[in-house]
Amino acid sequence: SVIFIRDKNSYGQEVSGYIDYADRLKTEDFEVYFSGKKRLLPRPTDLSFYNWDSQVAVCNSSPNYQVIADNPDGLLFKYKKDRKILNVDPKVHPGDNSTRTSIQTDLYIQAVIFDHISRRKT
Repeated sequence: SVIFIRDKNSYGQEVSGYIDYADRLKTEDFEVYFSGKKRLLPRPTDLSFYNWDSQVAVCNSSPNYQVIADNPDGLLFKYKKDRKILNVDPKVHPGDNSTRTSIQTDLYIQAVIFDHISRRKT
């Protein structure tokens, strides 16, 4: 899954980005997020990160996804195991074997979960 979050950081700056959920789960203890002690926010080390105030933009591939940032249609992620494209543009279908779920919450300005089901045997 890829999680998109847009919200304000501890400095009051608006940030947004796409988080490779499986990768973050391997590298970090999520108990603090599940218990509500911390809020999940994108970081410059995630798939993508943008600080709307400082206009810092960063893209990083993860063990699961390759970032395709130079596409004229917008930001895309290619799942490395089955090489299927995940399109995060809200105006189009997210792609083969993928779904987009907008989350209604008071915790974040915006939250969206993109689920991709890999059909390839690993």
